[in-house]
Amino acid sequence: MRIFGLGTPELILILVVFLLFFGKDKIPELAKSIGRSFNALKEGFKDAKDVKDGIESDISTITTGKSTSEKKK
Repeated sequence: MRIFGLGTPELILILVVFLLFFGKDKIPELAKSIGRSFNALKEGFKDAKDVKDGIESDISTITTGKSTSEKKK
């Protein structure tokens, strides 16, 4: 098994060092924090896409003189 060019012994060593550095009590807390960060990041990307879609809709309205709801009719 190769992940980022590291073999199984290297990954085990990294996990042991990680466990020694953070301790067994902090790892679940750290995992929750990382999960919340990823969820916030995904929500931020979704909001950015909504803003981009809104801007594109506004530009389309300005250039054509019709809103997107009028185009669908």
